[in-house]
Amino acid sequence: MTYIVAMTDALFSVAGQIVLLSGASRGIGRGLAEGFAKRGATVVITGREKATLEKTAKEICPPGGTVKAAVCDVADAKAIEGLVAGVVGDFGRIDTLINVAGVNRRMKAEKLTEADYDFIVDINLKGPFLLSLAVGRTQLERKKGNQINIVSLNNDRPLRGVMPYAVSKAGLGQMTRALAMEWGPRGVRVNAIAPGFILTDLTNKLWSQPVMQDWAMANTPLQRLGKPDDLVGAALFLASDASAFMTGQTMYVDGGCSCGNAWPIPLE
Repeated sequence: MTYIVAMTDALFSVAGQIVLLSGASRGIGRGLAEGFAKRGATVVITGREKATLEKTAKEICPPGGTVKAAVCDVADAKAIEGLVAGVVGDFGRIDTLINVAGVNRRMKAEKLTEADYDFIVDINLKGPFLLSLAVGRTQLERKKGNQINIVSLNNDRPLRGVMPYAVSKAGLGQMTRALAMEWGPRGVRVNAIAPGFILTDLTNKLWSQPVMQDWAMANTPLQRLGKPDDLVGAALFLASDASAFMTGQTMYVDGGCSCGNAWPIPLE
């Protein structure tokens, strides 16, 4: 006899959570925001372009759900304080923060200017630092909360031509562990997700090049590029009670890229 059991396991549920995501008007941030909204979370998305944010919020909001757009430059401390105060004022708390906002400029290290470095590090590292602390203070008061940082494969093996990006993401990885150490005893968990090669609107041009496609396939055991949706499961897990005994960890959602290096040597 075959039994089919329909079960909703609250262990993995994020229903009813208040979730704040930076850099969520497009790409990975948008995919994660939609994933949480579909599963009953109240979602606040931030970015620098009001029109794009509002369009995204409208498009990803499920029937009966709540997705709110809030303009905020994550490199602006005053803007962040206003954002956090506004979300707490509207919804009473922030259960999960997801730091997604990130930028990059590909060039040789010797060509970089101070302005290039500041632009990348301000958004990729200072921004998450400011947002984590502003949200963290409210979570520490409640003795409960989750934070998830989007880091990178560059954390431990930097690609050529993206030095400031690699520096910023490695710093974000260390910040994840440092905050986990400090805040764990006070009820706040901090983890990270390191995506592999993800196909988004901003990376379409790069990954449309045959040489890049061949390189990605050779170095990704699952033999495909990732999609923003591929990160949703890991984020839901880290935000839910299913990961209640995890903090300070980095989950690699990369199709196996971090397993090792692919040699150009035939196996047969």
